[in-house]
Amino acid sequence: MSDYSLDWTVVDVETSGFRPSQHRVLSVALLAIGGDGQVTGRFSSLVDPGCDPGPVHVHGLTRQRLAGAPRFEEVAPDIAALLSGRVMVAHNARFDYDFLAHEFARAEVPLPVDRRLCTLALNRRLAPPTPDMRLGTLASHYGVVQRKAHDAADDTRVLAGVLNGSLAAAARLGLDLPLVPCPPRRTAQVPDHPERVPKVPCAYRNPGRLAAGAPLVQGMKIAITGDTRTPRAELAARAAEAGLNVMSTVSRHTSALVTNHPGSPSTKSRRAAAEGVTLVDEPTFLRLLEDVRPGVPHGVPTGAQGPRQPAPAKPRPGRGPLTGRRVLVLGGTHPHAAATRARVVELGGAAAVNLSASVTDVVVLPGGDRDRRMDRIRSLEVPLREEPWLEKPSPAQPFGAGAAGPKSPAVVVLPRGGATDLPATSQAARWTVAATWTHRAACEIDLVAFALDGDGQVSRDEDFVFYGAPEVPGGAVTLSADGPAEQSMTVDTASLPPAVHKIVIAAAIDGTTTFGTAGAIEITVAPGSGEAVLAQATLDAATTERTMLLAEIYRRGPSWRLRVIGQGYDHGLDELARDYGVDVDD
Repeated sequence: MSDYSLDWTVVDVETSGFRPSQHRVLSVALLAIGGDGQVTGRFSSLVDPGCDPGPVHVHGLTRQRLAGAPRFEEVAPDIAALLSGRVMVAHNARFDYDFLAHEFARAEVPLPVDRRLCTLALNRRLAPPTPDMRLGTLASHYGVVQRKAHDAADDTRVLAGVLNGSLAAAARLGLDLPLVPCPPRRTAQVPDHPERVPKVPCAYRNPGRLAAGAPLVQGMKIAITGDTRTPRAELAARAAEAGLNVMSTVSRHTSALVTNHPGSPSTKSRRAAAEGVTLVDEPTFLRLLEDVRPGVPHGVPTGAQGPRQPAPAKPRPGRGPLTGRRVLVLGGTHPHAAATRARVVELGGAAAVNLSASVTDVVVLPGGDRDRRMDRIRSLEVPLREEPWLEKPSPAQPFGAGAAGPKSPAVVVLPRGGATDLPATSQAARWTVAATWTHRAACEIDLVAFALDGDGQVSRDEDFVFYGAPEVPGGAVTLSADGPAEQSMTVDTASLPPAVHKIVIAAAIDGTTTFGTAGAIEITVAPGSGEAVLAQATLDAATTERTMLLAEIYRRGPSWRLRVIGQGYDHGLDELARDYGVDVDD
């Protein structure tokens, strides 16, 4: 355990809602733990948020209970004293960290957190034989008694026990801890860009390109470039009021470009020329605005496709001889290992990319005996298999956590191109798609997402989610970095605007490294951050790809569906973003 002997501060907050930028902390508790496991300090307090406390039925903190409690700025010094110089620990740590960061910013006090550890992310790596990853479930697994759920003080005590048990399990498996660096937060500066105007959601489908001499139709995508006699903001507002979709970029789906200088060298003019987009001058556009024809509201299927098509869906495999097993493949060339993992899925098993407590078998390809994990695998007595074993897998009871029987929930294993329905859940349609890769990959991988309309384009640049902009306006799609080898996207389908038809989730590698070097990516989907996994897939790009489409969540009538894509491209993230209509500087 010496490698994990750090100074920790376990944190739990109860809040008035889910959005740190809008909602407030109602109670906070901290427990400082030294490297020897001894408690060195503690603090807990109710907090007067100065607003409605939100879902009282969840946290039990009524206005009456909070009356007379200190404001956050009054307790901030006590919180800072217990966080300084320590690793912050929380269950779903990004949630607690973001709320503290916003509260400290409002109090104009620096948040002294350099690194954080998420016990949820750590246990995703450990994969204990539990039906889900909720704090109460993990507490039971690690032998910690939970007395009062959603009570910040009791939750920190429980979380300290879960941390201790998780560290012991990590030591047994020889896992690196998913520590996340927390650089100081800086206030975003909005540039004074004359072409940027507030985006107004459009309620209508795109009817297509504006034809010469034809009227405008509600839902048409309009872009504006260059100087205009009418102030840009006013022109855009009049267009939006008429039911047009004012875009900040030009793509093949743009209906018309408004410009008083057709030969302008601007990026929009050049792209319009390349795509054959109709050009109209300002006087003509103003005249057309006087008679905009009715459009078709969103919600009517369009049949339109995005800029890139996933591979055709393959039939979901049925139960096979490896059903219920989780197989780790070691060694081999990338194509050889990828084909072997595909064979595991064909046989009904799940293909692992990392060693965890749920791995039941290890297939050793040429060179696999030199893998750094082999000593640990032998000490754990995980069965080692040679490749011919996959031709006729032994029916013996699988080893390890995968043999936990009825405690282990059924997980749908999807092949590349496979799809599954996302059922309505008690989590208000919040789905978390997590991506995991080799813990010691020699590259940086970033998870990104695009919220797309029926034309497969973003309606605004803010519908592109990445590390620099970790959520869309309204918070319906959010990115969480849970460690150097795991990131996740949470999609609240109930909060998505009607114009959004699908969310595409992709991965990109920084620099010149390719997915052939990085190896496979495992994705899982669950109804919320700590719930049982519904489906999982393991994706292998070929050799030279730098970006890869992982999955998409898309509308299917009144419900939603997940499709595994697994399509890679040699170009970088900037070109992928441009293809989806994001305005990326040249």
